[in-house]
Amino acid sequence: MSSQRQDSPPGISLKRRVLSVPTLISFSVAAAFVFLLAARFDVDWTDTWDNVRAINPWLYAVAIISYYLSFVFRGLRWRILAQNAASGEAPGPDLPSWPRFAQLIVIGWFVNAIAWLRLGDAYRSYALAADSRKSFPWSLGTILAERVMDMAIIFALMVVGAIFLSSSSDSSASIYILVAASAMALALVTLVAVMKLSGERVIRFLPGRLQVIYARFRQGTLGSFRRMPLLITLGLMGWVMEMARVYFVVEALGLDIGLALVLVVAMGHAILSVVPTPGGVGVVEPGLTGLLLLGLGRVDAVSVTVVDRSITYLSVVAVGFVAFLAGQVWQAHRNRRLSSSTTLAVEQEAGREA
Repeated sequence: MSSQRQDSPPGISLKRRVLSVPTLISFSVAAAFVFLLAARFDVDWTDTWDNVRAINPWLYAVAIISYYLSFVFRGLRWRILAQNAASGEAPGPDLPSWPRFAQLIVIGWFVNAIAWLRLGDAYRSYALAADSRKSFPWSLGTILAERVMDMAIIFALMVVGAIFLSSSSDSSASIYILVAASAMALALVTLVAVMKLSGERVIRFLPGRLQVIYARFRQGTLGSFRRMPLLITLGLMGWVMEMARVYFVVEALGLDIGLALVLVVAMGHAILSVVPTPGGVGVVEPGLTGLLLLGLGRVDAVSVTVVDRSITYLSVVAVGFVAFLAGQVWQAHRNRRLSSSTTLAVEQEAGREA
C-alpha cells in the first residue's frame, strides 16, 4: 500500500458515527433550539401554516430542482480542482467521475446536517482520498481551495446585493452578513497567501510526520488554482442555482421580494450555515427571517424560511441519506472489483513465473 494512502484517517467506521446516538441527540437539541426561538419571537404558526398550505407545488418543485442542480456544478468544479491539484504527478490519481464528486458533496452536506462541527467536509475528504488513492491531507486541500473560491464569490455577490438593496430599503441587516462574508473571505485568502508566500520554508520547522502531511495539504490547496475562468464560471452557476431556489420558493408562496433581496437571502443562508450546529439549525432560521423582514411581513418571512429550510435542510437529510447508502453500496462494489483485479493479477504473475 502506498505511503500516500497511509495518511488517510484511521479505519474508524464513519458509518457508525453518522448513524449513532449522538446524531439523534443532535437532532433533539437542534429541534429544541428552534422551538425556543419560535416561542421567543412569537411566531403565528396558524397564519404561517395557511401560507405554506397555499404553496404552488410546481414552483416549489422547480425550487427543489434548482437547488440540486447546484450540486452538478459543484461536482464538476471539485473534480477540476482535484485534477489541477494532481496535474504533473506520475502516476496520476484514479479520480472518480463528476457524478461521484457531486454525490460526495451531497453526502457531505447530509453529514453536516446531522452532526456538529461540520464533519461532512472531513467525511467527503476521506471518501475522495479512498476513491482516488490519494492522501487525506491532499483531498482536504482541494476542499479548502473550494471554500476560498466560494467565499470570494459570496463576498462579491453580497456587495452587489447590498448596493442595490440599500437604494430601496434599510439594508442594515444585510450589512452584518456582508461583514461576516468579508471576514471569512479575508481569513481564507490570507491563509492561502501565507501558504503560497512561505513556500516550503514552514515544512523545515515541522516534525517529520507533519512535514509530509503539510506538504500534501499545501499541494492539494495551491495546486487547485488553475483554469480559473472555468472554475469561477462553475462556481457562479452553482450560486445562481441557489438564488433560483430562493426566487422560486418566494414565487411559490405568491410573494415578491425583489431580485436584490433574493441575492442577499441566498448568500446570507450560505454564511449562516457555516455555524457548526447540525445544518446550521437554530441560527439559519432566525437569520433568514431577519433578512426577509427587509421586504416582507413577519408571517410571510417565516413562511418563506420554513419552505426554504424544507429544501436546504429536510430534503438534504432525506436525499443525503439515500446518497450515503448508495455510496456505501458503490464503495463495497468497487472494493470487490479492485480485490478481484488484484487477485487476477497475482494469479497471472504466478502463472508466468511457473
